[in-house]
Amino acid sequence: MATLCCESHRFESIQAVLFDKDGTLARVETYLAAVGMARWQLLCDKESALAGGPGSHRGAPLLAAFGLCDGKVDPAGLLAVGSRQENEVAAAAYLAAAGWDWIVALEVAKAAFDEAARRSQPKAAKTPLVEGVRPLLARLSRAGIHAGIVSADLQAEVTAFIEYNGLAEISWYCGASASTLPKTHPDFLRFACDAMGVEPSATLVIGDSAADWQLAQRGAAGFLGMTGGWSSAPEIGPDVVAIAQFSQIECLP
Repeated sequence: MATLCCESHRFESIQAVLFDKDGTLARVETYLAAVGMARWQLLCDKESALAGGPGSHRGAPLLAAFGLCDGKVDPAGLLAVGSRQENEVAAAAYLAAAGWDWIVALEVAKAAFDEAARRSQPKAAKTPLVEGVRPLLARLSRAGIHAGIVSADLQAEVTAFIEYNGLAEISWYCGASASTLPKTHPDFLRFACDAMGVEPSATLVIGDSAADWQLAQRGAAGFLGMTGGWSSAPEIGPDVVAIAQFSQIECLP
């Protein structure tokens, strides 16, 4: 166990740190804007009722639902926080509102998202590490603290991110898949901690969104906000301890 210090705050008896990925460990703003616009354009190609340009009264609601405004990504929006499945369902709802059968709308949305993902690959190469990630992981390793990643991104993308960046200090990770609990599930933190062999009370969650904060709260883990992965600092929650740089975290034995 070790103590993590940040400014005047101390997190005592920590055995593991669980990081969010996108927006916390990785800079994803540019990537998300591009993939969100690609999804929108592909859906507009299928449904003229959604077309008209990003600023039009027809196209704007779907872009707003994604959390895209004037080409900028809302750190608290659907693109930034939601899983791909949640984004697909939202897109399908707009197609259904335009008169498409629900099952067909889901199929069309999935096809559009598949094509947008294909055009945007490889994601790992386009979402660089936030400054200070490597030194922090090294400090955690020297202190004997396990490091893991929990993400709403697809499991394959989390794997690719770790491999592309050579993050050997990550001992466990979990992305979205059919075989695992979603990150928003009330029991997810317990599932993650059991997999890492630690107690939630000895775990610190580091993330950039209210979803990460809620994850920690549900499992009685500590929480530290990280706002430095965005051009505009996200608002995470009331009374949340937050940092802008990973260099602010000290590890004490």
